[in-house]
Amino acid sequence: MTSKNGLSEKLVVGRITGVFGIRGWVKVFSYTEQIGTLFDYQPWWVDTTEGLKKLVADDFKRHGDGLVVHLQGVDDRDVAKGWCQCDILVDKALLPDLIGNEYYWHQLVGLEVVSVLQDRTSRLGVVDSLLETGANDVLVIKGDFDSLDREERLIPYSNEFVKSIDLEKQRITVVWDPEF
Repeated sequence: MTSKNGLSEKLVVGRITGVFGIRGWVKVFSYTEQIGTLFDYQPWWVDTTEGLKKLVADDFKRHGDGLVVHLQGVDDRDVAKGWCQCDILVDKALLPDLIGNEYYWHQLVGLEVVSVLQDRTSRLGVVDSLLETGANDVLVIKGDFDSLDREERLIPYSNEFVKSIDLEKQRITVVWDPEF
């Protein structure tokens, strides 16, 4: 499905958080696992009131927990300030193919979660988001009108609990006690 402004074909991979210096550089927070790979996915897009605008990053440096980036054609702090607090989007087609049972987080968000435990099947809700923790990632499941209840559940994203992911059926099957 393609939306009017093309957002359904794009994925948020970072955010421009502030200006850096006087020559048009900006601070960028990357949502990618390895922050430097953010530059492999060019051009960048930002959603503005006038629609999607294309940006090209032509230089970057690591800075603290993030990056500082120079945007092509932006050489003034005041112009750079106009891009602050904008999400960075890229075309999903630019992401590398994954192998085996690997999934991008955006593929899991919105999937129905069903628990099968001791021959009892319970619909727990849908994946709202994922959290990164030290040990493993965690699925944040939100109950909805069709689920067992409206509770939020945090389920470790590990083979012990996640038994199958079916992108075609839009379903994740887990082994999880619905009472927990």
